[in-house]
Amino acid sequence: MLPGLVVIHYTAMQGAQAALERLCDPAFEVSAHYLIAEDGTVTCMVPEHLRAWHAGAGHWAGQGDVNSRSIGIELDNDGRRPFAEPQMQNLEALLRGILRRWSIPPEGVIGHSDMAPGRKSDPGPHFDWPRLEAAGLAAPRGTGAPDQKPDLDTFRAAARAAGYTADVSDADLLAAVRLRYRPQATGPLSPQDYAPLHLAR
Repeated sequence: MLPGLVVIHYTAMQGAQAALERLCDPAFEVSAHYLIAEDGTVTCMVPEHLRAWHAGAGHWAGQGDVNSRSIGIELDNDGRRPFAEPQMQNLEALLRGILRRWSIPPEGVIGHSDMAPGRKSDPGPHFDWPRLEAAGLAAPRGTGAPDQKPDLDTFRAAARAAGYTADVSDADLLAAVRLRYRPQATGPLSPQDYAPLHLAR
């Protein structure tokens, strides 16, 4: 099966070397195609045409078995701080190559939390999605709020159209959408939660 998605993760470990050892140890049954250290060093662990075990259970744009249809990129980060500039620069370069080689559209670049709401939170609230969007390396977001009042059914429909098709609770879905588009947002559903979804298709 040819890859049609790129899934971005953070390692949540103490440094790139520890992550590399974990990702290359068969005992842990986890792997990824690439690891990018804070200093920008890119390590390829699994060839792009082979399956890696990075995604786990999840769903995106109506499709499951994300491991079989995606390339996984791990970023050396604990999820509590911004991502280093050399790391982001080399992520952009790596993504350009992957998207070109496999004819993956920007909409195919997602976070682990996008495909597994409630189960995963990486790449987390400090990941710079607007930067990737501006570079044409992730789906563009909408900017206009819809006319209707906040309604969970309508929000679910908009999120589903944007790719969020995992069978999860309303709270987990809202949290996943906010992690991607409004990481500092709190409280109940609002029109601003719809806004980024309406053009993100």
